[in-house]
Amino acid sequence: MLDVAVIEDPAAAEASLDPIRSRILAALAEPGSAAMLAARLGLPRQKVNYHLKELERHGLVELAEERRKGNVTERVYRATASSYVISPAVLAAVSPDPSRSPDQLSARWLLALGSRLVQEVGTLLTGAARARRRVATFGIDAQVRFASAADRTAFADELAQAVAVLVSRYHDESAPGGRTHRVVAGLHQIPGPAAGPDTAPEPGPENDR
Repeated sequence: MLDVAVIEDPAAAEASLDPIRSRILAALAEPGSAAMLAARLGLPRQKVNYHLKELERHGLVELAEERRKGNVTERVYRATASSYVISPAVLAAVSPDPSRSPDQLSARWLLALGSRLVQEVGTLLTGAARARRRVATFGIDAQVRFASAADRTAFADELAQAVAVLVSRYHDESAPGGRTHRVVAGLHQIPGPAAGPDTAPEPGPENDR
């Protein structure tokens, strides 16, 4: 079972978003038969069987084993991954394109960058899984609390300069056999559990539009 699987097919995405099927996927973190799932979820076995077949058809669950019980063969399924991410490629015609209007101060542009990140890394993961290879990536996740908006602006400026220096130092357009990588650095406020003085967005170019 994969830690994360990327759903790139629209029909598979639709299947995963069905409330009952998403419950079945969650329950199949541990292998189970239709009868076991029906008991776990409080659903009729016939209904579970129908949804299992649809999930299997779209590659979201797979047969783990078959058990013989008297004259009956029990089919035991498992989810193909612990969790799933739907790639923006599913909505290719309307997915955000960060090249349309680059704006480092726009939350919508940051979201477009994130969307492209999910799509590109998802494609890499899918290809690597087929080839049984690993994907070379690197990520940083950190939190910083700024005393003021001025400090946040200064931090963003320094971060941009540091990334630009590193890129110029290591980028080699003519390297034979070189591989192009994408570097994405973002900064955003962490949403709070409810709107309030500490969680409401600060006034700025994006919020004034």
